[in-house]
Amino acid sequence: MTAVPAFSSTFIFEVGELDHDFHRINDEVAERARSIPGFLGEEAWHDPETGLHAEVYYWESYEALRQLVDMDTHRIAKVRSGEWLGPYRVVISEVRSVYGDPALGIAHAPAE
Repeated sequence: MTAVPAFSSTFIFEVGELDHDFHRINDEVAERARSIPGFLGEEAWHDPETGLHAEVYYWESYEALRQLVDMDTHRIAKVRSGEWLGPYRVVISEVRSVYGDPALGIAHAPAE
């Protein structure tokens, strides 16, 4: 990721029983998110001690982020989240600056 993102969306959740449907829907949301113009990359973190997992997506604009939020498959995932996940938290942040290596830890960044 070479562009400084304008926004990030972070989904933090307690991992539950992740079945085939979860992985299918999660993979579809991720693939479609990566195809949204303005998607800049993502990273994921897992804490085995707490069982918490975090997915962070970086966006060029709020409008690009809204395309993820408004996605039909994303809405299905939200409705069904209780089947697979424990408590969760979503954080939408405006990025003021990035220091150090901007590509460190970033996966699926679009080709330049």
